[in-house]
Amino acid sequence: MAESFDVVVIGSGPGGYAAAIRCAQRGASVAVVEKDFIGGACLNCGCIPSKTLLASAHTLLLIKHAAMMGVDVASATPNWPKIQTRKDAIVAGFRKGLTGSIQSHKVEILQGRAVVTAPNQIKLETDSSPTEIQAGKIILATGSQPSQIPAIPFDGQTVISSKEALGLQQMPKSMVIIGGGVIGCEMACVYAAVGTKVIIVEALTRLIPMEDQWVSRLMEREFKKLGIDSHTGQKVTSVDKTAAPAKVVLENGQTIEAEKILVSVGRKPVVDKETIEALNLQMADSAIAVNDKMETNVPGIYAIGDAVGTTYLAHGAFAEAEVAAVNVTGGNEKMADYSLIPRAVYTFPEIASVGKTEEACKNQGLDISVGRSFFKANGRSVAHNETVGEIRVVRDNSTNKIIGVTMAGAMVTELIGAARALIGSTEKITGISFPHPTVSEVLKEAAEDAFGLSLHNPPKA
Repeated sequence: MAESFDVVVIGSGPGGYAAAIRCAQRGASVAVVEKDFIGGACLNCGCIPSKTLLASAHTLLLIKHAAMMGVDVASATPNWPKIQTRKDAIVAGFRKGLTGSIQSHKVEILQGRAVVTAPNQIKLETDSSPTEIQAGKIILATGSQPSQIPAIPFDGQTVISSKEALGLQQMPKSMVIIGGGVIGCEMACVYAAVGTKVIIVEALTRLIPMEDQWVSRLMEREFKKLGIDSHTGQKVTSVDKTAAPAKVVLENGQTIEAEKILVSVGRKPVVDKETIEALNLQMADSAIAVNDKMETNVPGIYAIGDAVGTTYLAHGAFAEAEVAAVNVTGGNEKMADYSLIPRAVYTFPEIASVGKTEEACKNQGLDISVGRSFFKANGRSVAHNETVGEIRVVRDNSTNKIIGVTMAGAMVTELIGAARALIGSTEKITGISFPHPTVSEVLKEAAEDAFGLSLHNPPKA
């Protein structure tokens, strides 16, 4: 007799495991199916390993600048095998902890490939014979994978994806990164810091093109200090791997040699073709189409996370998981404004934003005021020698509400959660006490400046 559950979640990444646990907390019998490793791409080949490598790279850069802080260090050289070993140990530790956490909520973990054959039926394919599972409701949380350039397919050796870039056993002397978005720029920071010659090629006119132009200009300037060369407004036309190093040819005719070529042009949803066909699942290009309740066109089937192609962010998947979990267990929730899900880039310096960007406001014809505050004027930032960057706060003059915050600077990803609380606010931030000296005061100063109330900026004209 087939096992039966109130809810079966397919995929154990951030969206999947969060949905499974939340459903169990709401009284449902739940199983989560995973064909690879618990934690999905985020834990195993995304968020956690990349931030671990970035942390090692950041430590190396801090030591290299120790002398100006009055600390003499004899040498600072990367031990790449140890960096990789530490990263692997952290991933393994979190994987073990997450497995225990899921099981502690009485969620059953089923290993194998899940194919949904009918709205309430799943075929679980394992190394042994397939088994059948009955499900009252199903949540598809099957994630995403790196996108390929058809003319430059991954070979796992010379032309690699972010997955291979996180686990290279030897530190390459040179690397061309095709794509100047979030993942490409984060990997550029890792490898440039440890001594790899890094060149970014971006087809659009600037790096990090989803953020405001001032952010892109700042990043290109700071990347030059790290030794990263950026070729924007350029496409790669071909790659010659017949000899080492490989040769990358740009559309302007320039040839660049590199040991490794990291193709980082985004991610695409992973959705099982048999499941699509069996359910006649409605798709939006390669993503699963859902409504604001995370429902698909098939009653009882929900989808969340990268599989629906909305944010490609772990915390975006968490938010969608909350909505789906409530709805599959009898509630009635809807996704809020996606612009209110913070965006974070863990480069050197970091970038974080929430709400509308200045450029989006101008394109929409909104009448706005922009408050600005700089880290170089902040006591704590100067003390720590982390003075690059600024925070900008956007106010809609017609409503007097804050509608967007964009930050570039050290550790701004830790501030963006507080900035989210400002969105929609008309409250006088002058009434909120920020500890002094802290980096968070830059956020207060920018918000005050948006209302013309800054203590340390000159009066607005």
